This record gives sequence, C-alpha cells and structure tokens, in this order.
Amino acid sequence: MTLLNSLVFHAFFLISFSLIRISHNMYIISPSPAPNPAYDDYDNIAPTVFDVTSFGAIGDCATDDTSAFKMAWDAACMTTGSKSSLLLVPDTFCFLVKPTSFNGPCRTQLVLQIDGFIVSPDGPRSWPSNYQRQWMMFYRVNGLSIQGSGFINGRGKKWWNLPCKPHKGPNGTTQTGPCDSPVAFRIFQSSKVTIKGLNFINSAQFHVRFDNCSDVIVDSVTIKAPASSPNTDGIHIENTHNVQIHNSVISNGDDCISIGAGCFNVDIKNVTCGPSHGISIGSLWIHNSQAYVSNITVTNSTIWNSDNGVRIKTWQGGSGSVSRIVFSNILMVNVRNPIMIDQYYCQTMNCANQTSAVIISDVLYANIKGTYDQRSPSMHFGCSDSVPCTNLRLMDVDLFPSKGQLLENPFCWNAYGSMQITVPPVYCLLEALPD
Repeated sequence: MTLLNSLVFHAFFLISFSLIRISHNMYIISPSPAPNPAYDDYDNIAPTVFDVTSFGAIGDCATDDTSAFKMAWDAACMTTGSKSSLLLVPDTFCFLVKPTSFNGPCRTQLVLQIDGFIVSPDGPRSWPSNYQRQWMMFYRVNGLSIQGSGFINGRGKKWWNLPCKPHKGPNGTTQTGPCDSPVAFRIFQSSKVTIKGLNFINSAQFHVRFDNCSDVIVDSVTIKAPASSPNTDGIHIENTHNVQIHNSVISNGDDCISIGAGCFNVDIKNVTCGPSHGISIGSLWIHNSQAYVSNITVTNSTIWNSDNGVRIKTWQGGSGSVSRIVFSNILMVNVRNPIMIDQYYCQTMNCANQTSAVIISDVLYANIKGTYDQRSPSMHFGCSDSVPCTNLRLMDVDLFPSKGQLLENPFCWNAYGSMQITVPPVYCLLEALPD
C-alpha cells in the first residue's frame, strides 16, 4: 500500500457508514451508533432531555421541522432547576431545517446532541429571500456543547453552480447574478463552545465559522465536500481566541482551516487535510483594514493532494501584524505549495501596488517533510517591498518532487531568516536584519 493510499484509507476509516435511500433517489449516510449523552459526573445529575420529535418534528427529510427545533431550543435554553439541558436530535430521522438562529443567553448549560441527519433547503430557489447568509446560527450562547455522530448536510451543489462562481465563467471569470452563499454553522459572540464528533458535508459556503468567540474546542469532526466546490472552507475563525482544533479530518474545495483577523492563541493538532487549499492564516487586510494575528500553532498534521500546505496570505495595503507562528511535525503529500507566504494576495485582475503592508515576523517551520507537485517551488516567501518578513526560521525541512524531478530552488522576496538542515536549501533568505 502506498503512502497516499494509506493516508486516504486512514482518513475515511474513521467513519463507518452504510447508504440508506430516503426518497426521490436521495441517499444519505447512516451514522454509527451514538455515544451516551454526556452529563456532569460531579453532581451526578443527568440533564433534562428535550427531544425535537416531542415538539412536533417529523424527520422525513421533506417536512419543514424548523419551528419544532426552535421550540425545543427555547424550552431547553430557558429551563431551570437542572445543571444542564440536552436538546436531542435522534438518530434514524432526517430533519429539514430552514435558516434560523438559536439565541442565548441560556439559563443553563446546553448540550445539543445530534445523532440523526439535518439537511438544509435544496438550493437558492428553496431558501427564503430574507436569509442572513447563514443556515444555522448560534448567537450569544455560553457553555454550549454540540456533539454526536450525526450528519449536517448543507446540500451546496446548486449554490456552487451559480453563475457568479469563478469556475462557471470563461477562463475562470465570474458572471453577474446573486452570490451570497450561506455558511452552514455560524457561532457568534459565544464562549466556552465545544463541537465534537459531528460530520459536516457539502456546505454551500464555509462549513463551520466562529466570529467574536472565545474558549473554543473542535474535536474529532469530519468535514467533506468536493475539491471543486468553491469557498467551502472547513473551519473559519475570525476575532476569536483560545481555540483548539484537534483530531479532525477535512477535505473540501477551499482552506481546511482558515484563520482571520483578530485571532490569537490557536492550537491546531492531529488534523488530516486534503484535498483542499491547505491551512491558512488569512487572507488579511482587504480594503486597507487593520488586523492582528498571533500565537498560532499547527502540529502533528498531514496535508495531501492540496493546492497549498501551510500558508500566510495578505492583501497589499492596510496594517497590523502576524507573529509568533509555529508550523511543526507536518507531513506533506503531493502538495503544490507546501510552505507559502504571499503578501501580494489578489483575487481580482487589477490589484494596485501599495506601500503599506502587514508585518510578518517570528515564524517557525520545523520538521516538515514530504513531497510537492513541481508546478511551483516547494517554498515561496513573497514579502512586501516596503515591509519585509523577518525571523523566518526553517529547521529539518525536507521536501522532494512527488514524481522524482529535479529539485527547484525556493522563491524569496524581501524575506529575512535562517535555515538548518533544509532540502532544498533556502539560499535566497536574507540573513542580515533590515534597517
């Protein structure tokens, strides 16, 4: 068994499933048996359970169950006299839920146990015209746990094929028309949030997004969408700090994990990523804005068959900094750009050169090994003309062409740093500190 086959087998072995035909030639994936709902052993009081079927949810994949979910949420959120409430989405059912917001604050700690299937409306024409660019939003809910073995299906195919998407126009251009595809799960202004064990598939846009949150744990989740699906980031965080993303498998059409402005203290570990666009800090500083990112660690992970590996990307203009970044113990398998800093990031045809830029400093690349697709150099450090990257450190980096071609020299532009035992050698790094 080749290394790539072994990685693929390992990633998909994590989910054991069978196919069940529901209706109208629609197939869904049957989840493995659910874990027992968690409760606090400290006081040995089981949570009060609120089953969505007790509030009128039908679960036939066709009937609108949104109001039943909302009523069950409100009842669980407002209950008193119990240390926690458990909102149960039971297995063997498939619930159609339209765009809605689950709001806090709650009077008790709330566990959302998803063991069945939740599906969105099927495509733009089935969505209400006044939706707010997300499917399910959790707003101002502190101490929320979302867990289980169920599946959240965003049914994104019809969104991906809108004329405005880049792959639909000639030569990668876009066409006119609506383009506001919804995020599947958005958690907004919340703290002490845990997502564990769930399976997200085929979101119209980002699968899971955290905005203005703190103390976040994402553990043992699976996210899957086709490699060609546009803007389907796996997990995106923005203005969020104290984050752990561990033990997860992500394959999609954009970044596996993307880290936006205002994020700090983020730990990413034991993540299998690909096919994808890799793990990215950014893009940052669009429209000349200011932003800061610091204390980001990515360790013990695998990235395979992806456009990028570990990447920092910023637009020209704006201000701020990216600092204290660690990428270590990472296996690359047939990755086009394994290591990349791009301070000339641009998604339009006419991005004007600007003098202001983000400061990128103190970035460590350690024990990064594997193979790359030789259409691009294995390492690319494209830093701003006016604000160079400083203190880039490479240690024990070994990257070889996936098909045995000759090694290409890495690319550097205004990048200062050092290397130890690096293949290919990064002779283009500047050693003396800039003025």
